[in-house]
Amino acid sequence: MSAAGPAIGPYVLPNRLFVAPMAGVTDRPFRRLCKRLGAGYAVSEMITSRPELRDSLKTARRANHEGEPGPIAVQIAGTDPAMMAEAARYNIDRGAQIIDINMGCPAKKVCNRWAGSALMQDEPLAAAIIEAVVAACEPHGVPVTLKMRTGWCAQARNAPRLARVAESAGVRLLVVHGRTREQGYRGQAEHETVAAIKASVRIPVVANGDIDSPQAAERVLRTTGVDAVMIGRAAQGRPWLFREIAHHLATGQPAPPPTHEELRGWLLDHLHDHYALYGEYTGVRSARKHLLWYLRALGGPPAAQQRLRDAVVEAETCAAQLRAVQAFFDDCALPLAA
Repeated sequence: MSAAGPAIGPYVLPNRLFVAPMAGVTDRPFRRLCKRLGAGYAVSEMITSRPELRDSLKTARRANHEGEPGPIAVQIAGTDPAMMAEAARYNIDRGAQIIDINMGCPAKKVCNRWAGSALMQDEPLAAAIIEAVVAACEPHGVPVTLKMRTGWCAQARNAPRLARVAESAGVRLLVVHGRTREQGYRGQAEHETVAAIKASVRIPVVANGDIDSPQAAERVLRTTGVDAVMIGRAAQGRPWLFREIAHHLATGQPAPPPTHEELRGWLLDHLHDHYALYGEYTGVRSARKHLLWYLRALGGPPAAQQRLRDAVVEAETCAAQLRAVQAFFDDCALPLAA
């Protein structure tokens, strides 16, 4: 199966594997690691369009792309067309090369403000936002992409209609999560709607949802005809999944498992990069979720797992977390979890 990726405006991507934007997860250190391990493209965490929050430390970190290989893609979220247009310009001034519009987030705190996937309930407003963002980006030569769900609920799967609206407005690529907002992350993703969208538009379409193995990625690419797949939760704690999928798509064979030293190196590099972005206090605490996800994927003797779990939660310094990880790798041969 071809490894060539789609084009987003002037940017031709190296392969068909995308990292999904996930708030609190896909920060710059995680995106850099995923790209290093085989992802061809990664979108930033969602950045609010509300101007009063732009100067917050959280937004500053999310907008930090120092040392990140391009193209730099920034996802913005909001409900006001003019504010979204200004957010696009603001992020372009700070290095964004692609702007992604969020119409897919199912989180209550986002949808309660009628942002994210809630916008799919108001098609005129959704269209106005798309048009405003495209108009703001065009003078800078910055392409716009859109991420959405299949609809708000099973009775209102309007993604195919919104896809055509987006294409007409100048959106250059669509990502569709194969669930409604009502589903959240429950049940199984259905990609029949994604396939229907792919058949109805000329721009690239990307499938997202339940792509958690090389076999799942191959099946979705083959059955839907989409141009790429986007992977989110399955990469939490297992960013080498991109390498496994890329190898399978290229050869039809399983990828060799990562070596003990490769895993150690990836985790330690990720931690150092993470601490450099967040600093000591926040870095230690925000690294905990990543380390616990890694632990779930790595396996190892139960006693060594428990020691690392306790040390990760109790550590108050970066050095203590790093020592705990080193000790874990020293303690066991570390086969990957089945």
